[in-house]
Amino acid sequence: MSSEQTPAAPETAEPRPRRLTYAAALAALEGLALVVGGIWMLVLGISADPDDRQQAVTGGITLIVLALLPLLAARGLWGLRSWSRGPAVITQIMALPVAYNLLQAESMAIPAGIALAAVAVASLVLLVNGETTRALGIRGPGRTPE
Repeated sequence: MSSEQTPAAPETAEPRPRRLTYAAALAALEGLALVVGGIWMLVLGISADPDDRQQAVTGGITLIVLALLPLLAARGLWGLRSWSRGPAVITQIMALPVAYNLLQAESMAIPAGIALAAVAVASLVLLVNGETTRALGIRGPGRTPE
């Protein structure tokens, strides 16, 4: 095994920044919430008497599939993979209009909109932070490795 293939020893590896850990946790939380929502829609669509059973099942499956993006991003962030920041940022940007629509509803969805907006903004701040960028090894355009 060459020195390039040898994993870094835990003592010499840089620790994961807390901001990156928090960003990974928030992305995982969003992914899990999408999975739970999708399963809930599926169960209601199959067991209850919805207005449109096909729409409920399709919506549930769609939410479960959409959960893959934040879950994969969370795993990548946890593993300090530089590719993971892109899907994580995209997930947060997609969450902001959803949060806005939830806030416009005159129902019990308003607290969910507030929570989603807070998580999305907090995640974006954590993801574009300099410490997070350095930990992921992301360089600006035209910058050479140091």
